[in-house]
Amino acid sequence: MNEYSEKVIIDEDEIKRRVAELVISIADDCPGGDLVVIGILKGSFIFLADMLRLMYLHNLRPQVDFMILSSYGSSTIPSTMIKIERDLSVNIEGKFALVVDDILDTGRTMLYVKERLKWLEPKMIKTCVLLDKPARRKVEMKADYVGFEVEDRFVVGYGLDFNGYYRERPYVAVLEEQPEAE
Repeated sequence: MNEYSEKVIIDEDEIKRRVAELVISIADDCPGGDLVVIGILKGSFIFLADMLRLMYLHNLRPQVDFMILSSYGSSTIPSTMIKIERDLSVNIEGKFALVVDDILDTGRTMLYVKERLKWLEPKMIKTCVLLDKPARRKVEMKADYVGFEVEDRFVVGYGLDFNGYYRERPYVAVLEEQPEAE
């Protein structure tokens, strides 16, 4: 079995600084409004938790909910179909909806969520991602708040996983396969 090595590309301190800056920007756009923060599981949970812990400092008292989505299709063809496994349980009508995800890759998932939420008549829908990988975009989609732009490399840590592992890392790293020993 091949082993993997990690090369840290965004360290813990950089992430903390950027999360704090993002929360300030969000607070500026939502002064005193009804805020519903919607995390896209599983990847967003660490990023979302860190954002939430800072929101009280800026007089934001968000409701929090989660959606679970999955893509399906054959393993050799990139999926364009998105299935809702868990939908919202809170009412967002007339409220500021903030969708939080770990990474904006092809853009399909975020575009799907945003279009779906429009039917629920929020006052405003904004999107926030820890990482933006524009080189992989398949649809026109830009996040309103972006932590970091990254190259088209496989990244793990801070909620992002590989086969269910590496989410707990406090940093973002490139995962590189090591050659097998002969």
